[in-house]
Amino acid sequence: MSTTEEKAAQPEAGATAPDDANDLRGYYFRQLLGRTSVRLAIGAAAIVGFTVGMPLGGPLIGAAGFAGLALVAVLVVFGIADSRAEDAFFADYCSWRGMFLYDKERLPEATPLLCKGDDRYAERALKGPLGEGVEGTLALFAYEERRASAQGGTETDYYRYTLGLTQVPECIGFVPELYCRRKFGPQALEKLEDTFRRSYQRVELESEALSKRYEIFVAKAQDAIWLRRLFSPTFIVWLADTAPEKFAFELVDGTLCCYVNDYRKNAKELDAVRSATAAVAMRLRDEATE
Repeated sequence: MSTTEEKAAQPEAGATAPDDANDLRGYYFRQLLGRTSVRLAIGAAAIVGFTVGMPLGGPLIGAAGFAGLALVAVLVVFGIADSRAEDAFFADYCSWRGMFLYDKERLPEATPLLCKGDDRYAERALKGPLGEGVEGTLALFAYEERRASAQGGTETDYYRYTLGLTQVPECIGFVPELYCRRKFGPQALEKLEDTFRRSYQRVELESEALSKRYEIFVAKAQDAIWLRRLFSPTFIVWLADTAPEKFAFELVDGTLCCYVNDYRKNAKELDAVRSATAAVAMRLRDEATE
């Protein structure tokens, strides 16, 4: 069950937000090393390494054990500092943008991406404004796929995304399903793949730049005229030239999920996903209410 972080206090006048999750790592590392208990723990680990190494190979092995376990202890402290810095970054990010931060939680299984894998969850969920007039969730989302290993056990593959999730109920009656996905694979196979799609059809738009970057699909009963109005020249140019790198989106029954591959842990890239989600939502809303 997810736990809710309290919304951080509003930033003080003149303060600046950290740019990414690494900005505060040095601060927390120095803070931890300044604690007597931490220094004693590192020293104890080093002494254990020396004590174990001496009987095995004399002073040289003892010295190597001393240095080796001291280094391991320092790396453990660094890992703790890294985790605390990331926590602090996301708390500050939410504070500056009027959002609320949640720990690991489930997202609604409303689009194909959100249904994938044997398990799926948001490691962090930031809820609040994505843009002017658009509320939703910015999440570090992962799904897991488990498979049998060669040794007879189980191995898990992790697939990670940064996504924006919001509701656009106004467009349900006009475009119940819309998939704008990153293009990959040989173009020559597209027609062959399309013959096996029973529920969806590929959308061809008169934009070479767009067709090089995306594959767009809708339900076969889709109103083609409305869809072409949706993909106005301005929207096409935005998708082709301005949208974040590796950007894609899915729309199912009014739930819009916009995403990019991998976790984004700096303010610029997180803002880009927020803004892109809001831009797509507003385009859908504007065309549906026109």
